[in-house]
Amino acid sequence: MKRMMTTRVKTKKKIYIPVKNKFIISMIVGLIWMALSIYFSIPWIIDLSHYITLPISILVIAGIAYIPGYMNAFMVSSLLLDRQPEVKNSTPKVPVTILIACYNEEKSVENTVKYVAAQDYEGEIRIIVIDNNSKDKTAEAAIKAGEKMKLNLTVIHESTPGKNFALNAALEHVETEYVLTLDADTLLHKSALRNIVARMESSSDDVCAVAGTVLVRNSRGKMLARIQEWDYFLGIASIKRLQGLFQSTLVAQGAFSLYKTKLIRQVGGWPDAIGEDIVLTWSFLKNNCRVYFEPLAVAFTDVPTSLKHFFRQRSRWARGMVEALKLFKPWSQPVYYGRYLTGCNLFMPFMDFVYTFCWLPGLVLAFFGHFWIVGPATLFVIPLALFQNFVLYTYQKGVFKSLNLRVRKNVMGFVLYVLFYQMLMSPISVWGYIQETLKLRRVWK
Repeated sequence: MKRMMTTRVKTKKKIYIPVKNKFIISMIVGLIWMALSIYFSIPWIIDLSHYITLPISILVIAGIAYIPGYMNAFMVSSLLLDRQPEVKNSTPKVPVTILIACYNEEKSVENTVKYVAAQDYEGEIRIIVIDNNSKDKTAEAAIKAGEKMKLNLTVIHESTPGKNFALNAALEHVETEYVLTLDADTLLHKSALRNIVARMESSSDDVCAVAGTVLVRNSRGKMLARIQEWDYFLGIASIKRLQGLFQSTLVAQGAFSLYKTKLIRQVGGWPDAIGEDIVLTWSFLKNNCRVYFEPLAVAFTDVPTSLKHFFRQRSRWARGMVEALKLFKPWSQPVYYGRYLTGCNLFMPFMDFVYTFCWLPGLVLAFFGHFWIVGPATLFVIPLALFQNFVLYTYQKGVFKSLNLRVRKNVMGFVLYVLFYQMLMSPISVWGYIQETLKLRRVWK
């Protein structure tokens, strides 16, 4: 007689932590870090006060260490607690309309359309290319690409310059429940559309937009692009993950994001603003809607390779943030998480001003032996930055692995990103704040 034996497989039950508790834990970690920073910086404050008075010393060190330290600790702890929920249906079939606004994109639009055609999405894809007063043959190139790849592609013309005018003109032709915006120089990973729609379909009814992950495509060239590769891969993607965890992604970027068509129409479409995607997203949050982020929906875009164009782009982003803050006050946001995250942006101009006009001059003074603002203790920030980037890198590498992508070996770009990128970013952002304050002429390109 054979004895039948059964074994019970014990499955390890995952610990569920509500979003509210994750927020509280992260805030406590951030406050503990700030308290420790204040305690250990007392001698620094006393020494610096001999030169610039005690109140100013506290303000300077708050902008250099306290507030950035709190924000970084909050972000790292939030990312360690983040667990992206699984989608309910990984193969959605709902029809989607893709809007591609173009200005002189004759050379790139066919390649962009080709990557749309290669999507593993099983639902209907409609494409509307908007020729926004181009001087080249963008429209002809788009029509030719659509016919070649047998796509449902329509070209419309909008003579008024401006991305918001182009998108709003196309919005009148959208008949699908979802609409996706895609820049003409942005290429989709083959599963990007499927993953971003799956996230929207798995979300609650009050989710009105899902931002995709935008990474750098042209990072094999100039050093500036190689540095930006790490900014997109670690910095921007991680900030969006943090904001997505709390269901309040602050920018559903126009380069690659999915929206509910009816809700865009309810808020009046894309606004006439230098940061039209920022203002649109904040108007969603203001109307008690939530905005998600999908790490597995990946697209690759070209970034500026010259300092001139990088300067214009990033100063424009800074202007867009200030523009949104003026239109939508953080304390008026109905959802607490959105109120908190938009409120954090109120400190960004202060930190950038302190970094530009205090920390950078302090670095020069330290070179000549005057360690009033920057001293040997500043070197302790480097291990913290490396740990933070290690946490971010570990997660992003997992995302790449699941998409059968490989992280490029870009060691020099990473070193320059960690050590010097902020030295470039803060002065550029300060100029953007000044531009918006003085209402200077807008420059997109």
